[in-house]
Amino acid sequence: MLFLLLDQNLESGIISGIIFLACIGVMTFFAFRLVERIYSLIYKRPIFVHWYFKLRTINPDQKQILQEQFLFYNKLSQRKKRFFEHRVATFIKNKKFLGRDGIAVDGDVEVLIAATAVMLTFGFRDYLIGAVSTIIIYPEKFFSQIKQEYHKGEFNPLLSALVLSWKDFKEGYAIENDNLNLGIHEFAHAIHFNSKTESDISSVIFRESINELLHLLSNDKKLRDDLVNSHYLRSYAYTNPFEFLAVIIENFIETPHLFKDQFPQIYGKVKQMLNFNVRGY
Repeated sequence: MLFLLLDQNLESGIISGIIFLACIGVMTFFAFRLVERIYSLIYKRPIFVHWYFKLRTINPDQKQILQEQFLFYNKLSQRKKRFFEHRVATFIKNKKFLGRDGIAVDGDVEVLIAATAVMLTFGFRDYLIGAVSTIIIYPEKFFSQIKQEYHKGEFNPLLSALVLSWKDFKEGYAIENDNLNLGIHEFAHAIHFNSKTESDISSVIFRESINELLHLLSNDKKLRDDLVNSHYLRSYAYTNPFEFLAVIIENFIETPHLFKDQFPQIYGKVKQMLNFNVRGY
């Protein structure tokens, strides 16, 4: 009987301990979220971005593709290159890549598409863009069932799918300063949508920065007119707010110095929404 009582007391103590630790964990989590929310309101960035229990690696061929074909990767320090590689490997593992019309999804296809997404979310702590689960790649323009016309790329939130023409994706990187990049444009749409549905700190900062930018432009007619009259953004940017955001992110990535010189206020808001702290920006 004594041993039975001891066992019961021990079991009860263990359960109480687990419940206590769980409560401490929950309280710590919500306390951290509150502190980080206050921090983000002041500094417009997360408390931290990169923290990994174990870094994933990419194979030598994938690393060579980044070194030879992805300019952004080469701007990073050795430490941040490791983080970038981990994120590319994780993104590829997390998403389903599907080739259509005979295109093989191997080699540089997965790596360069994943690298584009990782580049845009490199300042985010939650970087996997939950709104995208499947990436479909066509050899060239494809017929969109949504718009009933041929497209180079589209983001379909209902199917959680990003669809790309590989030919046009590659052309987006062929000229690095023409402010035309299909991959950046379509992932910008996905990130924009994701920010409206997620509550992680990076999505909150992204969403609030968009609102600040739109407020800035709506209340500064001269700035708005200067932007339009400069023709710095292609006319497609003025189709709607979603296309405007996607185009200004293309410009931010491809011609940051020109953007900053001509429109420093707008540039600052884009840098803030992406939490972009990379050499050259």
